[in-house]
Amino acid sequence: MIPQGFIVDLLARVDIVDVVGRSVALKKSGQNYLGLCPFHGEKTPSFTVSPSKQFFHCFGCGAHGSAIGFLMDHRGLSYVEAIQELAQGAGMTVPQEGQESGTERARSRGLTEVLQAAADHYRRQLKESPTAIEYCKSRGLTGAIAARYALGYAPEGWQSLKAVFENYADPRLAEAGLVITGEENKRYDRFRGRLMFPIRNRRGAVIGFGARVLDGSEPKYLNSPETPVYHKGQELYGLYEASEAIRRTARAIVCEGYMDVIQLAQAGFSETVAALGTAITPHQVGTLFRLAPHVIFSFDGDAAGRKAARRALEATLPAIGDDRRASFLFLPEGEDPDSLIRAHGAGAFETELARAMSLSQWFLRSVSEDCDLAQPEGRAAAVAAARPLLEAMPPGALRMQLVRVLGEAARTPAQDLENLFGLVPWRRLPPPRERADGGPGGSGRRGAGERRQVEHLKRRLLQRLLAFPGLAREFNAQIAVLAVDGIEPLDRQLAQVWRAATSGGVAHTGAVLEALAQSEYIDEFRSLATRDLREDDAESVAREELHSGFLALEAERVQAEMRRIAEEASRSGQAIAGADLDRYLELTQRLRDIRQERGAQKSAADPLERTD
Repeated sequence: MIPQGFIVDLLARVDIVDVVGRSVALKKSGQNYLGLCPFHGEKTPSFTVSPSKQFFHCFGCGAHGSAIGFLMDHRGLSYVEAIQELAQGAGMTVPQEGQESGTERARSRGLTEVLQAAADHYRRQLKESPTAIEYCKSRGLTGAIAARYALGYAPEGWQSLKAVFENYADPRLAEAGLVITGEENKRYDRFRGRLMFPIRNRRGAVIGFGARVLDGSEPKYLNSPETPVYHKGQELYGLYEASEAIRRTARAIVCEGYMDVIQLAQAGFSETVAALGTAITPHQVGTLFRLAPHVIFSFDGDAAGRKAARRALEATLPAIGDDRRASFLFLPEGEDPDSLIRAHGAGAFETELARAMSLSQWFLRSVSEDCDLAQPEGRAAAVAAARPLLEAMPPGALRMQLVRVLGEAARTPAQDLENLFGLVPWRRLPPPRERADGGPGGSGRRGAGERRQVEHLKRRLLQRLLAFPGLAREFNAQIAVLAVDGIEPLDRQLAQVWRAATSGGVAHTGAVLEALAQSEYIDEFRSLATRDLREDDAESVAREELHSGFLALEAERVQAEMRRIAEEASRSGQAIAGADLDRYLELTQRLRDIRQERGAQKSAADPLERTD
């Protein structure tokens, strides 16, 4: 792999404003730059580039990343290619990759080469097969649409690909999913007697195939297996062909099958894609939202279609923001896009699109299905079904509105639902002396409400460290306590950001995120980084907030230990004495010192204690 230190040095020399400015007209606005987003159509600039954080974010479609990420998303470059282009512009030479990573890159290139050769072979075979041609005509497909999607035909023979590859025993054929090794080590083609649908990545390289029988035999569809270049949960059928139309129309239509995509594209809906034989994933939804602010899911109107729509809802909620929109279309029972357009024309599908349900409508119908909302038990069941969906959403106006919609249906105040789910709204907490629930300034057992406040406090600290990673070294001791003693995911996240920010020359948000690209928490880190672009403040303000926040966490730990000592004495029926008393008095004095220090920095403490 390319050494992480080189990537850090590269991003320190590259200015993201220059990189983005070659493709987007940017205008200075405060500390940041604004422009029209290149990833979706818009008339009012919502695309923000931060020179101090070396990070971009579109508040319209949610696209975000470093200079490397911009080249990958905008130009369709691979990670290595984006680094190589930036390095060339900066006059730097990318270090030679190690033998293993170089071998892996050559391996991937070799797989796409054999897949492309197979696709070319299948296309030639389609032209020579009257049966396959007649099938395409019977489905209403034109030669132009077949060429656009590079349709092909796999002949009936067991080893048709022998005519393409001199060495049919080449291990790449099996690794690419083109051949199967059976008993006695005999090889044969995976795809035989089927119409072939090449699956291409964002750059147009063939990475796999979908294949359909021409008669009624089973299985109707056969797909490529997972390979080093093909991951079903990350790719979308037709995205290569649809990307330009998605940006132009500012919407993406997601249907269930390959033939649906082709029929819709032929009817004028070129912005159509499909999942690859599995339920759509948050990664796929996120990819579409980076291209357009509106995603429309089209499903059959039967039980299977509703089940698929529920999964699409689950995949959409974590990826959606206040400026994005999702709709859910259920076709008449017995119809799919292919059959509807062939029977009634493109106008019929356009009519169905206009009748699509909004996300809020489908959310409520989905969670209340089979629930009698006239009865308390039914309302409770609907609330229980909604909980994991709402918890998966980022905080914001849309989540707040869905809570209110659910509250109206369940006859429950929205605030009660927020308290039940732990969805603390964005608000300033009262000063510590006004709280009496066991938090700083109060007494008693730490409750769920205070635990949530601590979580939000840690998340805010994490957000500030991501925005100003140069401050991480100043708080080494405080973060080390969380890294060593903490057991919660947020403690691990703070530790990861701390390590990334203090290793080598990482000095800005973009470099930290690149260093953490393989972290299991990378999506959370990116989300928090985009929020901070709304706060046009200085490093000195962040320093004060971090100082006050770590004091607040220390106060919470001190009080927790004091509570433990008091509770142990209470259970034994004796007063606090001996070493426990000495420790309790020591903690009491430390708590006084913390409160005094926090009181001197009250102006910094208040903004820190708002929740996100």
